[in-house]
Parts: sequence; C-alpha cells; structure tokens
Amino acid sequence: MSKSVTTVSEEGFSATNEIREFETTIDANGEDAPDTLESLLAAYGSCYVPALRVGGQQRDVEDLGRIEIDVTGELTDDDKLESIEFDVRVGADVDDEKGDAILERAFELCKVHDALKESLHAGASIDGGAF
Repeated sequence: MSKSVTTVSEEGFSATNEIREFETTIDANGEDAPDTLESLLAAYGSCYVPALRVGGQQRDVEDLGRIEIDVTGELTDDDKLESIEFDVRVGADVDDEKGDAILERAFELCKVHDALKESLHAGASIDGGAF
C-alpha cells in the first residue's frame, strides 16, 4: 500500500496538490494560501484529532466531545521549524493523569507524529471540561 500526491506549480512559489479527488493549494510565501509550514502544522493537528479520540476510548473515556488544538510551531532564525506545541482542549471532564495517558497514547497512534524527526515531536498539554 502507498499514498500518492501530485504537486503542480505552473510558476512562482505556489503549488496545487492533487490528492485523490481533492485539491489543495500551498504557497511557500503564504500570500495566496497557507504556507508550507502552516500546512504541516495543520496536517499534524488534523492527524492528532482521531488519535486523541481512539486514545481516549482506549483509556476509558468513551467520548472526548469537542476537541480544539492550538498548534504552534516555533521557528529558528532561518525560518525552519524548531519545535511544535499542542494546546489541547476537550469537552470531556478528564483529570491530569487521565489526560496525560490519552495524550501519550494519541502520539503513539498519530501517523504524522511518527513521520516527523524526533526533535519536532510536539509537546502537549490538555484542558478537560473546556466547553
């Protein structure tokens, strides 16, 4: 099994990505669409959502309810990612111990997390009963 994406750029620094029947645009300059790092951060956060839901179920929290993740990428002086942080808020009332267990399991399940070099694995905090 493999995944396939076709990336096309006619000119400039913007590219259209054909992903199955979907299209998404990424602009390296961030002028006409999200830039490359914003797109990576969005993919990481989007991958972490289902991992949190499954991790919650596997840690005896059947429904986390609404999930919001603020994903922050700190940059080096030459605009490369230095670190990533997740600030996770969930609707379910989870204590710190249960929340930490869910976060840890979600990182084990998240495929984007697995694909990133270790120095860019996100740190995370969770706030239960946030909504």
